[in-house]
Amino acid sequence: MKHQAMELHFSQSPRTPKIVFTITITLIILAIISLHYPLSGNPIFGFSKYYSSPSPEPSSPSSLNNNDADQGSIKEVEGSEKCDIFSGEWVPNPEGPYYTNTTCWAIHEHQNCMKYGRPDTDFMKWRWKPDGCELPIFNPSQFLEIVRGKSMAFVGDSVARNQMQSLICLLSRVEYPVDVSYTPEERFKRWRYTSYNFTLATFWTPHLVKSKEADSDGPTNTGLFNLYLDEFDEEWTTQIDDFNFLIISAGHWFFRPMVYYENNKIVGCKYCLLDNVTDMKMFYGYRSAFRTAFKAIYSLENYKGITFLRTFAPSHFENGLWNQGGNCVRTRPFKSNETTLEGDNLELYMIQIEEFKAAEKEGQRRGKKFRLLDTTQAMLLRPDGHPSRYGHWPHENVTLYNDCVHWCLPGPIDTWSDFLLEMLKMEGIRSYEDKLYPSDRKMRFR
Repeated sequence: MKHQAMELHFSQSPRTPKIVFTITITLIILAIISLHYPLSGNPIFGFSKYYSSPSPEPSSPSSLNNNDADQGSIKEVEGSEKCDIFSGEWVPNPEGPYYTNTTCWAIHEHQNCMKYGRPDTDFMKWRWKPDGCELPIFNPSQFLEIVRGKSMAFVGDSVARNQMQSLICLLSRVEYPVDVSYTPEERFKRWRYTSYNFTLATFWTPHLVKSKEADSDGPTNTGLFNLYLDEFDEEWTTQIDDFNFLIISAGHWFFRPMVYYENNKIVGCKYCLLDNVTDMKMFYGYRSAFRTAFKAIYSLENYKGITFLRTFAPSHFENGLWNQGGNCVRTRPFKSNETTLEGDNLELYMIQIEEFKAAEKEGQRRGKKFRLLDTTQAMLLRPDGHPSRYGHWPHENVTLYNDCVHWCLPGPIDTWSDFLLEMLKMEGIRSYEDKLYPSDRKMRFR
């Protein structure tokens, strides 16, 4: 009875109009908040789930956990497990490929495996299946909408160019670009998708830093190069200010003989066979080159883009080195338990990861964005995807070695665009969350 009396007393209090007014105002404010900060549905690109295990209900941007998003690949959706899109297996995909060597003019001759008589076709009919989630097949229309009005540069060697050519072929189902290169030099190409005002570019820099060919023959008949490990390669560092996306990579050229310079003085070399020059492992030059390249990027005051490190893609020479009869004749992918990353390949990969993390940390301090496009495991499992001897006619009177470094087009390298598109989607979610939940906001709506 006392409790009932208290309720009656409260309901009959003279303060009732004020309470009703307060409640009404609160409801109006909440209604306004719900309009400006919707908590269900994803307005970014029309997608509701990213890298997550299948769940009965779609997830919203507000349910994504960004704590582990520094690599751009691992996310957590409420009620599901974390999923790393770069860890998984190759599974059959009878619907592939999504272009052919006759429908895409962008294929470099040395990667045009079907033109030059490769007899098997199964290497084109696999897709990457991450552990615990799905990676959608590349959607060219979706990609072009995301990058509308933007620009993307591939910085590196011929494998970087191989990646760009793969992307052009995948996009060819929607539109072909026009050549808007500022130089006739094939190593510095620019393409524009006029309907989308999107520009692709490639910058040739096999060592990432300033370098010079000192001897075209060298100890191994592959040339001897001077690497200035502490100097930026201005061929690309002076060109990237206006790019929205930068994809940087390097690796295979560091196996060649090199002389290392710092402060314009020789500090050592990798198999240069020069008198009174200390022989050093290539890892010294590799680490220094990435450190300098990353420094060049985060030191650029006007560069506001996102930098992706595309990790090392191992070659697959068997039964000999590249110049000793080695070849790659397998016709199926490895399973993840059939091979492992080891030796030089492991060391190169770990150097990249370590230098990436250091650059990412410094980049955060300077307001620069670094992301990890980790293709290493997926490509380690694809010994069947290289041109081998099918990059030229058998009767050609030229000295060409079996190619177990580059990738056939179409081929497994097309999956790099699957990875890239998913990462761009996540950037959209990050951008949305940054606007929805500013860093100085004390409370997040959940």
